[in-house]
Amino acid sequence: MTAAPSSRLAYALLIFTALFWSGNAIAGKLAVGHIAPMTLTAIRWTVAFAIILAIGWPNTRRQWPELRRSMKVLFPLGAVGFSLFNLALYSALQYTSAINVTIEQAAMPLVIFATNLILFGMRIGPVQIFGFLLTVIGVAITASGGDIARLAALEVNQGDAIMLIAVLAYGGYTVALRYKPALDWQKVMVGMAFAAMVVSWPFAIWENVHGAGYMPDLQGLGVAAYTAIFPSILSQVFYIRGIELIGSNRAGLFINLVPVFGTVLAIVIVGETFHPYHALALVMVIGGIALSEHNANKAASLEAASKSGR
Repeated sequence: MTAAPSSRLAYALLIFTALFWSGNAIAGKLAVGHIAPMTLTAIRWTVAFAIILAIGWPNTRRQWPELRRSMKVLFPLGAVGFSLFNLALYSALQYTSAINVTIEQAAMPLVIFATNLILFGMRIGPVQIFGFLLTVIGVAITASGGDIARLAALEVNQGDAIMLIAVLAYGGYTVALRYKPALDWQKVMVGMAFAAMVVSWPFAIWENVHGAGYMPDLQGLGVAAYTAIFPSILSQVFYIRGIELIGSNRAGLFINLVPVFGTVLAIVIVGETFHPYHALALVMVIGGIALSEHNANKAASLEAASKSGR
């Protein structure tokens, strides 16, 4: 049974979303010592806001009253999903390992499942649960270097508590996107990027006032430019559209592609070594998503046939 065209479009958008977010992790590595984390967050959203405002200015000016009314929803969405998540993620990495962060980020789909179940009664079937577990195992294989037993030796510290905030923030943001106003993507991104920019700058100022900040160099500014265009604009637009097409439960599962893609990019860009467990992890994550989506598409087809009286 093949996926509907809307589902195939969602898959493409969400795969690119995960790929660009993976590139954000590589950019984060390249940023160390070249731009401070809070400053990076503030600059990336300032640049993203400027770009998206320039693109969407005619629509924004023409429909400003509608956008202004929608800011009561768009502002908290941007503040939590765009700014708070990244601030917590960058802060967590100051105290805990990238392995811990990778594993903890894999909990986002579970947060999305649980929130949808508690608030809206949305249930998931056993096949989708099994698919989710396969993706988590794939993430664990990637994060542990092929030896899952190593995960038991990981130390938990305050960075992991901060990362929990990041996971809850983005999981909650994903579920809350159901309340997004019915505006075109340009106005939605203008509103949310503005919120992210406004919320990020006080943290960047605090970072510099307390001596943790420094002037970014050319490499730091290059990292900021990448994060402004790909993770901040393209990924967010693609992710929002993917959720519109297949729902937050199904779209959230694609987040577990991020650590696997990140490993592949690290091999290609940073020159890290490829190991057989990388291939195994990729197969498990993609297999888990494919299994879950096959079941979801089958259920959707049966529901459509039932409604049509066939």
